[in-house]
Amino acid sequence: MESNEASTLAHRDAQFHLHPFTNAVKNAHEGGKVMTRGEGIYVIDEHGQKHIEALSGLWCVALGFSEQRLIDAATRQMSVLPFYHAFVQRSHQPLIDLAEKLIGMAPVPMSKVFFTNSGSEANDTAIKLLWYWANALGKPDKKKIISRQRAYHGVTIGSASLTGMPHVHGGFDLPLDGFLHLSAPHFYREGKPGETEEAFSTRLADELDTLIRREGAHTIAAMFAEPLMGAGGVIAPPAGYWPKMQAVLRKHDIPLVADEVICGFGRLGRMFGSEYYGIKPDIMIFSKQLSSAYLPISAVMINERIYRPVAEESERRMTFGHGFTASGHPVAAAVALENLAIIEERGLVERARVLGERMHARLAELTAHPLVGETRGAGLIGAIELVMSKEDKSPLETPGRLGTLASEALARQHVITRNIGDAIALCPPLIISESELDELLNRVHAALDDVAQQVKP
Repeated sequence: MESNEASTLAHRDAQFHLHPFTNAVKNAHEGGKVMTRGEGIYVIDEHGQKHIEALSGLWCVALGFSEQRLIDAATRQMSVLPFYHAFVQRSHQPLIDLAEKLIGMAPVPMSKVFFTNSGSEANDTAIKLLWYWANALGKPDKKKIISRQRAYHGVTIGSASLTGMPHVHGGFDLPLDGFLHLSAPHFYREGKPGETEEAFSTRLADELDTLIRREGAHTIAAMFAEPLMGAGGVIAPPAGYWPKMQAVLRKHDIPLVADEVICGFGRLGRMFGSEYYGIKPDIMIFSKQLSSAYLPISAVMINERIYRPVAEESERRMTFGHGFTASGHPVAAAVALENLAIIEERGLVERARVLGERMHARLAELTAHPLVGETRGAGLIGAIELVMSKEDKSPLETPGRLGTLASEALARQHVITRNIGDAIALCPPLIISESELDELLNRVHAALDDVAQQVKP
């Protein structure tokens, strides 16, 4: 692309586009980077520069940026039935096939799938389903929702209330009342001196039990949780965490919603994060890698415990009054089906396990670096926590500054990723090769050395 055309694109973008999760004034003054093409794990910008997309876009592009089979699946479906809906007892074959496929893949018995268009919509739908369910059971007080600090569940009014991040709440008058947030299960930052991971997990389970007793189990509809927390910093739960937390929920008969938006479809080296951690949810939330984000689609999968009262309530009310125009869009559903077929045919779940071991071994070597306090993750998702002092885990000047410098250094290495505070997140496409993974990690190491030179006394 000619440079003047590229600068025009960036100028037009800054002139007309309000970006998500962006400083609008900064973007208006500086403009951003415009991507024009994708190729495997790479994206190519308006100047022709090739970048490793080390976060799979937004944790989502499992098959990379140029999978022809997904393009062909969309084209075939567009030529047959480009749109139909699922309202008032209507359906179409891609939707039926995808629902059946997901129920068959479920790690625990599930009953029905409700389709939406994004993770935010799916989590918002799950909240409404639970409230509807509680009313169907004749328990109108059973409406409070438990989530966690640093959780990310979306940005609609309901799902943003689940999210445990101040920058998602600030200025929006969120969270809504009735959304309760527990401590994040980050042992490195939240563990007490001398505390083991098991003891830390026991303390967090006791926190959950105390909260439920204080609020009253009869007032709590469910707990929402990511198996491994993604956008909050790639926080892998400590030893014993999920068995202890689920024991408390079972004791109080409170449903568990597993938000698999990032973990689902192979990211952790198992098909679902719930499998990896032995979680037995009542509701599961899917998006992102469901279609490799080639088209927007998400899903809420519910078990019979949730479905039966909801169905009976819909009969009393003559309808289940919820849905979106594009719920279960036929083209998105066709792409999702092809995407799942490719993940299975190419053994990408096992590949994520094997390459994940390689990635985490390389990340563990980085703990010798003067700026690295911790590396963590599972499968093909990881994070590097940066500190100025390994002894007291202190930041540079203000929290997040080291992470910003590292992101900038990685950009100079033509690696696109994101710092989450002082943690650098890595979530490459599942199709990444061994050599590409090694190249990515070499560039990460070079970027850390660059930052070390900038901040050395």
